[in-house]
Amino acid sequence: MGIQLHKNKAVNLPSKHRPLWIVLLILVLLVGWGVHSYNGFVKTEEKMTQAWSQVENVYQRRMDLIPNLLAVVQSYADYEQGTLVEVVKRRAAEAAALELDPTSMTQEQLSGFENTQQQLDGAVNDVIVSVENYPDLKAVESYQTFLAQYEGSENRILVERKRFNETVKQYNQSVRRFPGNLIARWFGFEAKPYFQAEN
Repeated sequence: MGIQLHKNKAVNLPSKHRPLWIVLLILVLLVGWGVHSYNGFVKTEEKMTQAWSQVENVYQRRMDLIPNLLAVVQSYADYEQGTLVEVVKRRAAEAAALELDPTSMTQEQLSGFENTQQQLDGAVNDVIVSVENYPDLKAVESYQTFLAQYEGSENRILVERKRFNETVKQYNQSVRRFPGNLIARWFGFEAKPYFQAEN
């Protein structure tokens, strides 16, 4: 009853169907490779997006500290601090308005983001330097707390920027390597920009 296959017998395909089976096997392998490549690109792109989210988080944390500095400095306000405080507020507003999509960002957009963040950092540092002229203000506990938190934020920013660059490197290598670059080009995966070294 039924068909029995013997362990030692090979299944023989009729010779007229062999080329068809070989072509089908090659097509199945190519489609499998294409799907695997595509999924690999999606996976590394998601890692890059996650790394970008961390970059945004640490920049936001630094931004959230700025009102603390402004509150302390404004309590000792004079003309010099008042001007600097306004510059910091304006730079913070510019930085907060920037939103980038890491999957479609260009080098120009990333450079603009970096430039805005550097301007904000410069404005905050100007306020910190001007505080050096006021020993009473330097001794205020909330100012000391701000300095420690701000320094910690700057360190976190450097770490997360480095991690972002590492994931972008991994992504860029995967979309540029042959033969995966053929699939990447077909589905619109393109190389992404890196953070540049700060001056």
